[in-house]
Amino acid sequence: VNDIEICSMKIESKITSRFARNVITSEAINRGNVHKEVVFDVELPKTAFITNFSMTIDGVTYSGNIKEKEVAKKQYEKAVSQGQTAGLVKASGRKTERFSVSVNIAAASKVIFELTYEELLKRHFGKYEMFIKVKPKQLVRIFEIEVDIFEPQGISDLEAEGTFITNDLQDILKKTSSGKKGSVSFRPTLDQQRTCASCSQSVLDGDLIVKYDVKRTTPDNLQIVNGYFVHFFAPTNLPNLSKNVIFVIDTSGSMSGREIQQTREALLKILDDIKHEDYFNFILFGSEVHTWKETLIKATPENLDEARNFVRGIIADGMTNLHGGLMRGIEMLNAAHEENLVPKRSASIIIMLTDGQPNVGVSNTEEIQTLVKKAIGGKYPLYNLGFGYGVDYNFLEKMALENKGLARRIYPDSDSALQLQGFYDEVSRPMLTDVELNYPENEISDLTKNYFKHFYDGSEIVVAGRFTDHNQNSLTVDVKGEGPDDALSFTTHQDADQTAKAFEEQQYIFGDYIERLWAYLTIEQLLEKRIAATGEEKENLTAEALDLSLKYNFVTPLTSMVVTKPEDLENQAGIADKPTEGSFTIVCKYFILMLVFLTIFVLQFPTAVAPSYTSALNPTWYTSVDGDPHFIISVPQKEDAICFNINENPGAVLNLIKDPVTGITVNGELIGDKKANNESKIQNTYFGKLGITNKHLNLRLTVTPEKITVQNGAEKTGFTWLDSVTLQQEGLTLIINRKKNLVLSMGSGASFVIVLHQVWKKHPLHQDFLGLYTLDSGKLSKQTHGLLGQFFHPIDFTILEIHPGSDPKKPDATMIVKNNELTVTRGWQKDYRKDPKNGIDIPCWFVHNNGAGLIDGVHTDYIVSSLF
Repeated sequence: VNDIEICSMKIESKITSRFARNVITSEAINRGNVHKEVVFDVELPKTAFITNFSMTIDGVTYSGNIKEKEVAKKQYEKAVSQGQTAGLVKASGRKTERFSVSVNIAAASKVIFELTYEELLKRHFGKYEMFIKVKPKQLVRIFEIEVDIFEPQGISDLEAEGTFITNDLQDILKKTSSGKKGSVSFRPTLDQQRTCASCSQSVLDGDLIVKYDVKRTTPDNLQIVNGYFVHFFAPTNLPNLSKNVIFVIDTSGSMSGREIQQTREALLKILDDIKHEDYFNFILFGSEVHTWKETLIKATPENLDEARNFVRGIIADGMTNLHGGLMRGIEMLNAAHEENLVPKRSASIIIMLTDGQPNVGVSNTEEIQTLVKKAIGGKYPLYNLGFGYGVDYNFLEKMALENKGLARRIYPDSDSALQLQGFYDEVSRPMLTDVELNYPENEISDLTKNYFKHFYDGSEIVVAGRFTDHNQNSLTVDVKGEGPDDALSFTTHQDADQTAKAFEEQQYIFGDYIERLWAYLTIEQLLEKRIAATGEEKENLTAEALDLSLKYNFVTPLTSMVVTKPEDLENQAGIADKPTEGSFTIVCKYFILMLVFLTIFVLQFPTAVAPSYTSALNPTWYTSVDGDPHFIISVPQKEDAICFNINENPGAVLNLIKDPVTGITVNGELIGDKKANNESKIQNTYFGKLGITNKHLNLRLTVTPEKITVQNGAEKTGFTWLDSVTLQQEGLTLIINRKKNLVLSMGSGASFVIVLHQVWKKHPLHQDFLGLYTLDSGKLSKQTHGLLGQFFHPIDFTILEIHPGSDPKKPDATMIVKNNELTVTRGWQKDYRKDPKNGIDIPCWFVHNNGAGLIDGVHTDYIVSSLF
C-alpha cells in the first residue's frame, strides 16, 4: 500500500497458568523512491498491560521507555505544547484499545515493530478466553498466529474460532491438545488471504478467539515458583444457591425508544431464566419511584407470568430519581432478610440500570454513594449497568466497588438486550457466599484480595502473594464459604517440588510468570481500590501501584511509555498511555463552534454551507430534559472540545452574542421548572425567551415558546408557532416552519435558527423552551463578544500533566487557555443534532466554576437588565 509492503506479521501468545504474554512482530519495507510513512496499527484487549515496544530501522533499535505519567508528560511538555506528539493508545471498541505508531523511513529501508503485552485470562461461563484482533489491512507474505498453552492441571475443551474464517480457511486454523499442552496456529498463504482469486484485498479482518478450560479433580490449584504463589479456586459440582434479585431500572425520558425496548426484551429473557426457587422484584425510577410488588416474591409460574405483563408495559418518561429508586431497592432487600421473607442461605444482589445522571431528589453523587454504602452495609453486592455514554460511569463504578460489586457499560447498539442478558447470566448462578481464603500471616506478604462476597458457577477466584522468606517452598491454605445447605471448609497444601514436577513437560514457560501474574493482579486491584479511596489512603494506593507498574514495566493508568524515533525525516516523539473506561477521543466532522446542550445551540458550518436551514441542519428537539445549560466549545484543530456550565436563577437574562459592528445582539432569558426542586441545590433552567436585535436596521425579534413578534421601528407583527410563514422585507428574511423552527437572516450578518422544544403539556415539571443555532457566524465581526460570541473567534488551548483525579477514570489535567492555568476534568456532554433521541457523546475537558478562566471575566458579567 502506497509503496509500503508488510513482509511479515507474527502474533505469538504463550499462556502459562492463565497468564498470557503476547508478542506482535511486524516487518515492513519502503519499496518507494522517497521516504515514506510506515504505520504499525494493532488492537489489543483492554484488560492487557503493554510491557514493551521497539522499532528496529535498518539495524538500529528504538525502544519505548515506561515512566511515571507525570515525568513522561513533563519530559515532552514542549513537544506537547507544539502539538508534535501523538497519543499512541486509544480506546477503539468494547473489548479493545488501539496501539498505533508511525515512523518515516528512507527509500528501500526496513522497519521491524515489536509490541509485547500481558494479561491474566479471566474465566467466564466455564472457559478462559484469549482474544486476538486480526486486521493486517493488506496482503502479507508471511502471516502467522501461534498460541501455546501450558496448564499444570491439564487442558480440557480447547476451542478456536475466527469471525473472518471462511470455509476455505477452516482447515488452516489448527488446534491440538494433549495433557497439559495445547496449541492453536493459523498460517494462511498469500493467496488464501485474498477475498477472491484475483483480488488484492485481504479477507483477514475480524477476531480470533481461543477458549479453553482446565481439568479439575480438586476445587482448587496452588502453584509455588521462586518465592511467589498463585491460588486458583473454582469448585465444580456444587449445588447453586437460590438468589434474591432486585432489578432497579431507569425509566426516565432519555430511556425512551430503542433503549427501553431493549431493556424490556432483556428483562423478558431474564424472566425465562429465573429459577423457581429464586425471589425477585422490579423497581422503576423516573421522576417518581414505582415498584411492581411491595416485597420480593417467589418466582412461581404464576408470578413470572404476571411479571412478564408488567415488563411489557414499562414506558419511559420523566427525570432521573436514581437515589430514590436505589434506596427503595435496598430497603426492600434489607426488610426481606430481617423479616425472613427469603431463605437464610441465599445470595442477594441488586442490579441497577441507568442511562443518565441523577437530577431529582438527592442528586449529589457523593452523597448518594455515602447513603447507599451505609444502607447496604456490606451485606450484598451492587451491580451498576451504565447504558450508553450519557452516564457518569465513574460514579457508577465507584458506588459498585464500594459495595462489593462492579460496573459494566452497556453499549448502545443492536445487541444491547443481549449485553444486558449476558451480564445477568454471569451472576445468575451463585454457588457460595462469603468465600475466604486464609493464608499464614507470618509466612505471606503482599497478598491480593482473599475475600469474595459471592462465587458464581463458571467463574474463578484467583489469589496471589509473596513469601516473606523467598526460600520457603510450601504453603497450607484454609478455604471457607457458605453453600446452600451448609458451610464449605477444607485445607489445601502444596510445595514447590510438586509445582516443579507439574511443569516438567513444558518447554516454553517464561520463568517469572507467577511473579508477573502477582504483580498484574496486585496492580489491577490497587487501581480498583483507588477508585473508591480518598485522601492519604488514595495517595498510598497510588504510590504502591505506580511503584509496581514501573518495576514490572507495565503501561497502566499511572504510567506512560515514551516512544522515541529517528530525529531525521520529520519524525515526532510519541507517548503511549493506558486508556480507561469513559475516556474518549473526538474527531470533529463538522466545523462546530459552540453547542449549548438542551438550552442554546450555536453552530458554525464551513462557508461552503448555504445559510438555508434545511440544507445545513436537521432540526431536533428533546422532550425529556434533565440538566442546566451545558456549553460545549468544539476546537476542530485540536480534535477536542471544552465544556462548562452556567448556573443562574430563572429570570436572569444572559448576553449571548453582541457585535457592535453589525449591530446584532442576542440575549436569552432563563426559565425554570414549573415548581422548584427543594432537594436539589441547583435548579434546572432553560431559555424561555430569546431577543435578537439589529440596531442598525432598527429590527427586533422576540421569541417565546408561544409566539414570535417582529418589531420594525414602531411597526409590530405577531405570529404563533401554529403559523407557516415566509416574511421578506428590507434587511429581514423570516421563515416559520409550523411547530418546528424559524429561520432568521438580518442584514449581512449571520443567520439564526430558533428551534421549538416542546414537552408534554401536562408534565408536572417541565416547560417548553427554545434552542438557537447560529449559521455563518463568520459574517460577524472580530469584535463580537458575549457568552457565546467570544468563541466565534479561534481559540487554542494546551493540556499538560494529565493525572488521576478523584476517580482515575475521570482524569484531571492542567489546561493553558487565554494565558490562564486551569484545573480541568475529562468528561462528556451530549450533542443531539444527529440523534435527537439518544444524542451523541462529545468528550470534552470540563472547566469548573461557571467557566471561570475560560470565559472573559466572570459569568455574572454577562447578566443584563432586560432582553433588549
